[in-house]
Amino acid sequence: MLAPTAIAAAYIGGWLFLALCALAAVIVLWEWTSLVFRGTDARVFAPGLAALLVAMGLAAQGHSGTAIVMIAMGALLAFVLVAAWPPHWHDSNKAVWAAEGVIYAGIVLLAPASLRADPELGFVALVFLFAIVWATDILAYLVGRSIGGPLLWPQISPKKTWAGAVGGLAGGVAAGAAVAYASLGISPAVAGTLALVLSIVAQGGDLFESAVKRRFGAKDASSLIPGHGGVMDRLDGFLVAALVAVLIGWVHQGMAAPARGLLIW
Repeated sequence: MLAPTAIAAAYIGGWLFLALCALAAVIVLWEWTSLVFRGTDARVFAPGLAALLVAMGLAAQGHSGTAIVMIAMGALLAFVLVAAWPPHWHDSNKAVWAAEGVIYAGIVLLAPASLRADPELGFVALVFLFAIVWATDILAYLVGRSIGGPLLWPQISPKKTWAGAVGGLAGGVAAGAAVAYASLGISPAVAGTLALVLSIVAQGGDLFESAVKRRFGAKDASSLIPGHGGVMDRLDGFLVAALVAVLIGWVHQGMAAPARGLLIW
């Protein structure tokens, strides 16, 4: 259900795609806040929501840098509010967690939006990213369940195996190389290298979210998606891969062309 919606929205682009990214970001912020603070906390959710909405408007106008500053300001305000008026919690690091939640949600909004902003290559860049992350996820699950073997990081995730991680990498590289070659004729060696990096960081994003959930004693971020947990559970690998993809594009060809910088070498 989610895959066709994401692909259709990415194809249409514009305000529709931005609105979908913003909706996902708001839900992720709510899930993070509920997870960390045992319920929605206005000191985190209100500045985070305001920052996300303003950042969405700025991104729509092509002001990516200013949108990033807005997310940072929302994170700073959440940090100050939680640090200044703490309830009776034993954990003194809640203010840091509050700021991290706003930034985490901001990545959900701005990373894919920055890639899609390129009218020529934005959609292809997103499909490239979708293929890598989804193939990594699916193959890691199938290979891990079929082969089993030593666990990847038992303290964080009691089910992920080394076999699954390798299978996920193979699937992500194959899917990314196939999409890049079929759509733009990009060399499989170049596309495969990029896909390898993005597949690794996608699995790292999955492990990071697992660590957060374990830290706060939760199995899922929420129960919004029956049988699959929350939106954060579905986007944990994608958002980190999207962030790294944007950073690669920025370093290669500047902030004005992250999709081109990612794909054209």
